[in-house]
Amino acid sequence: MSRTVRIGVDVGGTFTDLLLHDPRRGMTWPGKLPTTPHAPNEAITAGIARLLEETSTAPGDVAGIVHGTTLVTNTLLERTGAVVGLLTTSGFSDVLEMGRETRFDTTDLLARPAQLLVPRHLRRGVPGRIAADGRELEPLDETAVRTAVEDLVGQGVEALAVALLHSYRNAEHEHRVRDLVTQVCPDLPVTVSSAVAPVIGEYERTGTACLNAYVQPLMSRYLDDLRADLAAMGIDAPLRIMLSGGGVTTLEDAKEFPVRLLESGPAAGAIAAAAAARTLGERDVVSFDMGGTTAKIAVVQEGRPRLKHDFEAGRVDTFKPGSGLPVRLTVVDMIEIGSGGGSIAAPDALGLLKVGPRSAGSVPGPVAYGRGGERPTVTDADLVLGYLDAESFLGGEMRLRTAEVHKALTRDVAGPLGLDLTDAAAGIVDVVTGSMAAAARMHLSEQGKDPAEFALLAFGGAGPAHAYGLAKALKMPRVIVPMRAGVMAACGLLAAAPTVDEVRSLPSPLADVDWDQVAALYDEMLTRATGTLQPEDPTLVRIRRSAEMRYLGQGFAIEVDLPGGDLGPADVGRVRTAFEAMYRTVFGRFLDGAVEVVNWRLSMQLPDHDMATEGTYARGEEVSRGVRSVHFPGHGLLEATVWNRYELTPGTDLAGPAVFEEREASCAFGPECRIRVTDDLTLVVEVGQ
Repeated sequence: MSRTVRIGVDVGGTFTDLLLHDPRRGMTWPGKLPTTPHAPNEAITAGIARLLEETSTAPGDVAGIVHGTTLVTNTLLERTGAVVGLLTTSGFSDVLEMGRETRFDTTDLLARPAQLLVPRHLRRGVPGRIAADGRELEPLDETAVRTAVEDLVGQGVEALAVALLHSYRNAEHEHRVRDLVTQVCPDLPVTVSSAVAPVIGEYERTGTACLNAYVQPLMSRYLDDLRADLAAMGIDAPLRIMLSGGGVTTLEDAKEFPVRLLESGPAAGAIAAAAAARTLGERDVVSFDMGGTTAKIAVVQEGRPRLKHDFEAGRVDTFKPGSGLPVRLTVVDMIEIGSGGGSIAAPDALGLLKVGPRSAGSVPGPVAYGRGGERPTVTDADLVLGYLDAESFLGGEMRLRTAEVHKALTRDVAGPLGLDLTDAAAGIVDVVTGSMAAAARMHLSEQGKDPAEFALLAFGGAGPAHAYGLAKALKMPRVIVPMRAGVMAACGLLAAAPTVDEVRSLPSPLADVDWDQVAALYDEMLTRATGTLQPEDPTLVRIRRSAEMRYLGQGFAIEVDLPGGDLGPADVGRVRTAFEAMYRTVFGRFLDGAVEVVNWRLSMQLPDHDMATEGTYARGEEVSRGVRSVHFPGHGLLEATVWNRYELTPGTDLAGPAVFEEREASCAFGPECRIRVTDDLTLVVEVGQ
């Protein structure tokens, strides 16, 4: 019998979420346990072992594991990566400092850019030069390369980035440098920019190569250790990794290009939200993923999250473009802020209540968890306001410490601000809701969207509890809370399609494109993508070709889908028409003038996975768990009916005020809400404004 069990594992800053899916048995089984920050694989293996035991699944029955992780992001933010050296073309070793020669905040004289990953004393320029058209102007000085590498290794360099001028057009010099490094220092990890980001833009390409080198040693060790731990459990199934763009890739590809995992965990949530929206027939939703450490907001239209091909990592200021490190990779377009269940609340020096971005994480965690946390957090406020039940949190596995929460909240917030306990907790929730609403408005307004035109699809451990308040703040008419919302990102990992995104730069006016050279680039990209995915049935492969285009002289390009089949001079008109249609969609009009193609893209995707099997729940309890006092924004304390989500009947219509509890999450809706229970126990809530 073929193996059918697949497991998704999403490691967050506070909790590790898991989901076991077995279509043969019609089983979908969730798991959630605190993350082990010192060794994330410990929580992963413990969680998988528990899932296997609870579902009577043998390790040999597992067909695959898909993993999403924030380890790359955490490594960058905490600056715990490798000591990186950089080899560049002579005269270009200061490109990281020069950047775009702009200040991200011209009104702040003290504003400083994000800290560079490679200090100046660890950069070396080597003679050799490739022209903009790919011709060799000056041969590579191999002796200089060997000398530079030996010097950098002597200064403690643990990984090397290579970014030579115009290597996106001709990578021969970079490839030769890589070979020379292997001869001089075989164990030194090397990242060449022409492999990780073969696109025009010296600054961005160099920065991407440096970041890849910075996280590569740590990620390689982590993934190898995880693979070994799984093998020790008797699991010999493939381990795949979630990409920042929402696809999944192989273990070896993830080890070679770990920078592509930068938004790995958050992307899984957006993919899950898109799948849920398609199932419900919802065209446009805002994905709202609030966990223990951060909140992520993304736009899903026509059942797909929006993608972009550049990203800023480690921003000094979340809302100020240019304050981070530029990275060229495909990512789900979302905004992420430091507002989660573990965000710490306290008055600032002016006596104003602030929440986050500092987080209690999983260790020591919120006060309520009883794991050593002493500072009140959003989760502690949720407990005081009635959104959480102390006895049934995580299915009763983790009993929340109500008395300790009251003491900490009184000491650190209510007392200093002169508030009673409930008002202090409500103030914390109001502040965090305001922060998330501001971020959502900004994110949507940048795309010309009005929040009132979208439904809010809420998930994550804390997302459903805060969905009602956020929807009210944004005047959104409808909230959707899928079943298993607390482990939704793990569901997204299993639903995501294996994907490879390839890009090559060949800038040219559209009228002068060398179509033979374009065909050669697409053949190269297709060969690489096929080698990575190794599809068993080529007829099921989906291939998308696109180009980044702009009017000649502009600095901003838009992505345009290309017509199918081989392209040639006769297709210039069709390509221009497609560009003008997309330009009108983005900017409301199109212009006269010459059009330029900058980058050529190919995406290869295998079929995604159908997760629409009936969930397996522990039934047999009462559908109603009685009533309790719950604080609702704009209404104060009300007596709300508490419903057991597992026992709800599909097709039921309910009215607020109501609280819905499941093992991994709970949600609460005010008195003006009407709640419909769908066939798969998703809650669709009409929010009266």
